[in-house]
Amino acid sequence: MAQVIESVDVDVPVSTAYNQWTQFESFPKFLHYVQEITQIDDTHNHWRVKIGGVEREFDTVITEQHPDERVAWNAIGGKDEHAGVVTFHKLSDTTSRVTVQLDWKPEGFVEKVGDALGFDERAIKNDLKNFKEFIESRGVEEGGWRGDVPR
Repeated sequence: MAQVIESVDVDVPVSTAYNQWTQFESFPKFLHYVQEITQIDDTHNHWRVKIGGVEREFDTVITEQHPDERVAWNAIGGKDEHAGVVTFHKLSDTTSRVTVQLDWKPEGFVEKVGDALGFDERAIKNDLKNFKEFIESRGVEEGGWRGDVPR
């Protein structure tokens, strides 16, 4: 399994960063590899992504979610094997840290080479920078889901 852990500090309160991250259908606005996300219900999403020229579709389930703290998920069904967690840390009343940990099993030659060369780390770091620019330019979230999903 491959793993990436990246963080970014954003100049918005932790609740603003968390609320925006719960708006999964907005991910294509700041995650370059995400083509579309359809939220099926409170804990299930369908993803369409394009990574390294390869298009994939898969479903995810939220396995744990606590407001202003964390969102964790696993891919379900299909051949994609990955899981992740995003954590939110209050640095001050107006600044927070967003940390992404993503674990996956690279499939095929292109993904294995990309992993070996660190393309995934750079892509996630760039996407977190995009999230920072997106949320800081708005100053407010587009919405938010404050429900709790116990582990």
